[in-house]
Amino acid sequence: MIIDSIKNAHLYFAIHPLFEKAFEHIAQTDLKSLEVTRYDLEGDNLKVIVSNKVGMTKAESLTKFECHNKYIDIQFCVSGNEQYGWKSRETCTSEKLPYDAEKDVLFYTDQPDMFFELAAGQFVIFFPTDVHAPMIGDGEIKKMVFKIKA
Repeated sequence: MIIDSIKNAHLYFAIHPLFEKAFEHIAQTDLKSLEVTRYDLEGDNLKVIVSNKVGMTKAESLTKFECHNKYIDIQFCVSGNEQYGWKSRETCTSEKLPYDAEKDVLFYTDQPDMFFELAAGQFVIFFPTDVHAPMIGDGEIKKMVFKIKA
């Protein structure tokens, strides 16, 4: 997992060939007029999901304590404050359901080892080794989630 500010995004371009494209897309997007949508930037290799939802409680979010096998997430906070729960996948022991290959998601019933918060202009990168519980918070949270083929 990586947590940082968008001004430092260039530090992570070398990690994956599509990270630069994802971060450049954020820089070129008018974030104030961004609408809720989903679209492909590079077919199945790089997708974008824009959401604007009211945050949920920790208990609600933990019902979807998730990780992915095929995709890396870059989750960028456009506005609001979003908390996340996190735990290393290697220490999780209790799968909630079998892995869903079509949706690329595996849920756990474990408890996070830590919680952290993003403010507008910050991002987190979740690799397949990162189990996460997103969308914890009060009020509206607007975000962009980039799904990058691992």
